[in-house]
Amino acid sequence: MARRATIRDVAREARVSVATVDRALNGRAKVRDETLRKISEAAGRVGYHARGLIAHRLDASIPELRLGMILLKEKQPFYRAFQREIEAAVAGRNDLRGTVHLRFAQTQSPEEFADLLRDVGRRADAVAALAVNHRSLDRVVQDLKNDGVPTFSLLNDFAQGIRRNYIGLNNMKVGRQAAWMLTRTTSPGKLAIFVGGNRWHGHDLREVGFRAFMREAAPGFCVLETLVNLETRQLTYEATLNLLDRHPDLRGIYVAGGGMEGAIAALRETRPPDKVALIVNEITPDSRAALLDGYVRMVISTPLRELCETIVELAVRAREQPDATAIEQHFLEPRIFLPEIL
Repeated sequence: MARRATIRDVAREARVSVATVDRALNGRAKVRDETLRKISEAAGRVGYHARGLIAHRLDASIPELRLGMILLKEKQPFYRAFQREIEAAVAGRNDLRGTVHLRFAQTQSPEEFADLLRDVGRRADAVAALAVNHRSLDRVVQDLKNDGVPTFSLLNDFAQGIRRNYIGLNNMKVGRQAAWMLTRTTSPGKLAIFVGGNRWHGHDLREVGFRAFMREAAPGFCVLETLVNLETRQLTYEATLNLLDRHPDLRGIYVAGGGMEGAIAALRETRPPDKVALIVNEITPDSRAALLDGYVRMVISTPLRELCETIVELAVRAREQPDATAIEQHFLEPRIFLPEIL
């Protein structure tokens, strides 16, 4: 009896790696159409039993979705994980031929975000972006909408009333959760809060929720003047050292946006574990280690897999119903990480 062809035979015939053939069969990552065709033809020549799966992925009748994405800080673990999850969410859909056109912003300037939106919008059916809230982006999002390209704001809302959906956490609720944890695990005294800047609408909402909870439920605590860290590690590190020097009796800190690594480093240098309660956002190697070591009390994290699957699903719906009006907020439930559950 003749030997049954394997993916190694297909890979050798197509002159690609076994891993590439595996991706083509299982859809775990995007494989270019040209490569898919080579693999499909090779599978036919060697008589590979699952060649129909590859042919299915090449079927032009399957709808195509070109998703444009804009994220921040390419080297940071959170955004690297974000990239992996959105690529997996697109590749995991068997009902469409999806591609992701991803760009990373190098600055936080509205001008750069506007340019990136225009760039990815020219070659996308839908755009999902993490960007600042600034009026200059409204015109770009409106132009994309006029061209039939809906925009989704991620984590930080912008172009309200123009964009298709906001997808992310309920930021006011997140701020209240941070305040609840600090007031339940520390004695009354001084608390500090960091935000990225006034263009990050989500940070503003977290601060509002944080301060509102303090006024309503924790009058024995004093929230110091808000500190702006521009979402940078170094600025957060320097500002935290200064904060601890000026307020040696500080009870807790909430970093409402990025830059938490700087606060963790400053506490490690100047305070024993559990001396100052620190609440941060997003689970990363740094925040996980700080949780285990007693320097972070709680992490409020975005469910990235659910977020990315939601982005793809809403983009598909927008393509199927281009004239539908949908400007609502799509809230996801955060994942709470505590030392005892790691």
